[in-house]
Amino acid sequence: MPSPTSRRLRIGIGGMAIESSQFCPHRSAYDDFRVTRGRALLDRYTWTRPDGDLAGRVEWVPLVHAVAVPGGPVERATYDRLKGELTDRIRESGPLDGLVYDIHGAMSVVGLDDAEADLTDAVRAATGPGTLISAAMDLHGNVSRRFATQLDLLTAHRMAPHEDAWETRERAARKLVERLVRGTGRPHRAWVQIPVLLPGEKTSTRLEPARSLYGRLASVEALDGVVDAALWVGYAWADEERCRAAVVVTADDPHLAVAQAGSLARAYWDARRDFVFVGPTGDADTCIARAVASPARPFLISDSGDNPTAGGAGDLAYMLGRLLADEELASGRVTALHPGLTDPEAVAVCFDAGVGGEVTLAVGGRFSAGTGPHAEPCELTGTVTALEDPAAPGSAGPRENPAYYRCGRSAAVTRGGVTVVLTERRRPFHTRADFGSLDPLSYDLVVVKIGYLEPELHAMAADWLLALTPGGVDQDLLRLGHHKVERPLYPFDDKGFEEPDLTPTLL
Repeated sequence: MPSPTSRRLRIGIGGMAIESSQFCPHRSAYDDFRVTRGRALLDRYTWTRPDGDLAGRVEWVPLVHAVAVPGGPVERATYDRLKGELTDRIRESGPLDGLVYDIHGAMSVVGLDDAEADLTDAVRAATGPGTLISAAMDLHGNVSRRFATQLDLLTAHRMAPHEDAWETRERAARKLVERLVRGTGRPHRAWVQIPVLLPGEKTSTRLEPARSLYGRLASVEALDGVVDAALWVGYAWADEERCRAAVVVTADDPHLAVAQAGSLARAYWDARRDFVFVGPTGDADTCIARAVASPARPFLISDSGDNPTAGGAGDLAYMLGRLLADEELASGRVTALHPGLTDPEAVAVCFDAGVGGEVTLAVGGRFSAGTGPHAEPCELTGTVTALEDPAAPGSAGPRENPAYYRCGRSAAVTRGGVTVVLTERRRPFHTRADFGSLDPLSYDLVVVKIGYLEPELHAMAADWLLALTPGGVDQDLLRLGHHKVERPLYPFDDKGFEEPDLTPTLL
């Protein structure tokens, strides 16, 4: 076992993070990523501050970090470019005691079957076997054996929505520092996959059984001899063998690691049929009708099948068409705000027309055209009611919420009681600030391209419904056509499903 060290440690920070739906026609290119290097990379985190409590122990070495709004698979050239920069910087940095590996876990790359494993193989080759690698991940990542074998520590969020995302990164960093300072070396990792694949909207930790399953992790971690306990629900909108739930318990005691990992895996398997959607559901027309008739204001509806923050294209006008088809909304007796429909060409037309200008547009389908009737453009004639350009002179600059960036220009167009916000870039509307000059509280309905509601939206909603709409992140997994996932797999297979072997493997 390595001996404790009193010298200052050299720990690198880097990674590549994106969630990629293989059922989304969009392709994620280099310009979709925010690439951070140098001091700006260290400034992403609180625990790297020069006046922080770890500063005397650690020299933080910024490598490169790339993160993108979830979308379609990453273009191979983009992936190779970013992987090459990360591994080159690792080699050029000199010997590293450790690496904080800031990733997501659900990246798909054109031509690869397990992108995180491929990336991690290259990272391990660059660091050499003596560097301890600690990965911070999203609980919607996939954890193959090949991937997990290359890591020394790995952990994931314990909340969905991910209110603990930054806490997870800090936990990964501090546990790495602790092991390096103590000289305790590489712990044992008990890894097991569970043949269950569920959408995130059925596994929110706001509800049972996810609340209790994830609530167990801290108590397992607190056991003497355990370093960390993590549970992944997997990513349901990729079609790869690795796509399924997983448990990893990291410990110095191998027997304890295996026992606890097996117990967590068994509990998840036994609860598989108990997972339910995080809110009441219906098809688009049912949700609209119920929201219009309700006295609750604002009433929020999730356009879940085209959620860009789960990997949807964000360009489907299907829900807009259903809103315009409702008589109460079309007449203006009820109002609705529908933000986040990506169409850069339509935004350009609106800017040419100016606020108050009349426009006739065919909106939507910029990425998804030809993928089905739900992807057809929607004919829209209306009035431009707002224009926003965060990069314009005099602007404070592009707004950033905690996870996403590069807003681009946007234009609001109103027809009857329906106002749609068209965007140049695929982007989320998660916070009040994301709506810009528009006040969502002034509308009867707010229809957002999202799944479960993020905290500010959840607090805003007097009531809400999860619309089971079509798209690249369709909540009805059986409609999507998976054919590469390893079978049997719940819920694709249920009746006659033999009891799975949930024996953990020590890595």
